[in-house]
Amino acid sequence: MPKPPQRLVYTSQTGRVCPKCGWPEGDCRCASQSAAENEPVPARIVCKLRIEKTGRGGKTVTVIDELPRNAAFAAALAQELKRSCGTGGALREGAVELQGDLRDRAREFLTRKGYTVRG
Repeated sequence: MPKPPQRLVYTSQTGRVCPKCGWPEGDCRCASQSAAENEPVPARIVCKLRIEKTGRGGKTVTVIDELPRNAAFAAALAQELKRSCGTGGALREGAVELQGDLRDRAREFLTRKGYTVRG
């Protein structure tokens, strides 16, 4: 019968290692991410709207940034934005990216929802 694979628990170079993410306990990524992804959604939401072309092969992308760090809220907002603007997009590190120059549609949608939009 083969032995089960062993996981790293301690190393002399970095000390104790987190069993979930494998990073040293002092720099554990899973604890900081889970706490940041579950922040409560504030009553007044202020987000920034901008256009990016750099590093995208000349394609234009509308970015809605500085959203609350709540995974469920951000995913639902991204889905609603994509549906209302009729375009594709993605959720990246607390920002929603929409394909194309959709500043007017996105601004109108976010203001209708009661958010403050800058940019």
